[in-house]
Amino acid sequence: MTGDTEIKAILRQMLAVMETERQALAGLDIDAIMGCATEKGALCNRLGSASNDNLDEECLSLLEATKRLNEVNRQVRNLLAANVASRLDALTGGPALYNTQAVRAGYAR
Repeated sequence: MTGDTEIKAILRQMLAVMETERQALAGLDIDAIMGCATEKGALCNRLGSASNDNLDEECLSLLEATKRLNEVNRQVRNLLAANVASRLDALTGGPALYNTQAVRAGYAR
């Protein structure tokens, strides 16, 4: 069972990873982004056995801060992905997402 002290430590680590991820996103550092994803997964696994029955104010505050930072990072990732898609579309002359001929040609290779 995971106690409050351990939960706080894990949430602090998660916040640090989220900050690192934010910097990696800003710098478009794919290796750091992937490293953060791995670390977040490991920390989530450690939190998996935790119970939220009797969390104190500090735990709840850390949890809320972690959720907010995760949401901000998710929005930044989505904006970056949309920007990349837009630039690729501009280079290729538009989206070929629904072009069945292009899809079939891709499978023929």
